[in-house]
Amino acid sequence: MSSPIITVENLSKSYRLQHQARERYTALRDVLTDKVKGLFGNRKSEIGNGNTEEEFWALKDVSFEIKQGEVVGIIGRNGAGKSTLLKILSRITEPTSGRITLRGRVASLLEVGTGFHPELTGRENIFLNGAILGMTRAEVRSKFDEIVAFAEVEKFLDTPVKRYSSGMYVRLAFAVAAHLEPEILVVDEVLAVGDAAFQQKCLGKMKDVSQGQGRTVLFVSHNMGVVRDLCGRAIFLHDGRVTKDGPCQEVVSAYMQSTSGQQAQPQWRRTEEKGGTVAAVTELSLMSADGRHISELVMGDPVRLEMKIAFNADVAAPQFGVQVHAIDGMPILDLRTRHLGLELPRAMAGPLVLRADIAAFGLYPGDYYLSPWVTDSSGRDLDWVQYSLKFTVLPRTGPHGDMRLSFNWGKYYVPSHWRRCTA
Repeated sequence: MSSPIITVENLSKSYRLQHQARERYTALRDVLTDKVKGLFGNRKSEIGNGNTEEEFWALKDVSFEIKQGEVVGIIGRNGAGKSTLLKILSRITEPTSGRITLRGRVASLLEVGTGFHPELTGRENIFLNGAILGMTRAEVRSKFDEIVAFAEVEKFLDTPVKRYSSGMYVRLAFAVAAHLEPEILVVDEVLAVGDAAFQQKCLGKMKDVSQGQGRTVLFVSHNMGVVRDLCGRAIFLHDGRVTKDGPCQEVVSAYMQSTSGQQAQPQWRRTEEKGGTVAAVTELSLMSADGRHISELVMGDPVRLEMKIAFNADVAAPQFGVQVHAIDGMPILDLRTRHLGLELPRAMAGPLVLRADIAAFGLYPGDYYLSPWVTDSSGRDLDWVQYSLKFTVLPRTGPHGDMRLSFNWGKYYVPSHWRRCTA
């Protein structure tokens, strides 16, 4: 029986967090006292000027093994330790304790521009990355045309990458990582920067790399639909520990259950958020047509969405919307202001209440989540709160219902009228 390609044993990583207090006078006695406290390993102590320091464990006693050819999804909420784990596996940072054993070359794509020198051109960075992976110049040259074709950056190949857009960075970085034949490919959610067509292209390449070439892929994403489609196994991290490790569908279900909790009534929750400084969604409500708060609705019923947003600064031409996710995290609908015909002023400040009335919600029976978002005119996220509200769609029964409609048929039902036409 062959050895696993990745072995992680009791891996832990801690950081020292400093909390700055108001500036005050510090005597020599205070400094000496802080030093003595530090000798006895206090988890939280004063370090001068009233500032405090505490120990934070990003990972704690994490252990698992990964076999060659496996595609493993690493999932969990923000701050669970996913990126820290990948940085340790990529040898970017050292663990505090524990041990990892890697039996192959590792190519990492953890953030835009990972491993690129900004002053070098795209062509030079391809050869630089190949050298970092231990490949000869001849080996890189044999893959060069494939990399350039995949990345679609031929026109900018001899331009310094510091002038690349984030999308161009990602395209070239992924092309290099995927084509230079590492035994282990580590990909964080950086692919979300690329456009939808390129994301699908990357996912297809990762499938080819794992299934056709027998290489190992570690993939981090908050899109549970993509994780379930790509990965055969998943590891669920929570507060730096492995909560569940096993078949992807089971682990994803456990994660989604943990994010939703058991809610009898709709309850606004800020979780998996990004942004919120300039503008913040303060409330989201799902209601019936007559304004009652609901957590369940019958398929095809009219519904009302109400969102409240607080602004901390002027925002020119903001955009708003609510994304609907299936229970596995797959985005289904994006209900945004411009689609709903809402006229907004060019600049806004202060509180805002938005309401959307939907005549017939055609979601198939099942559980769903709502994720509100706010962007500026360029599409930059000002606030985005994932899985903030859970609701259930019930099947429609009775003389006007259709019992044959099933969630297995799809995600959304669109009524259509067919008629026979002359050929």
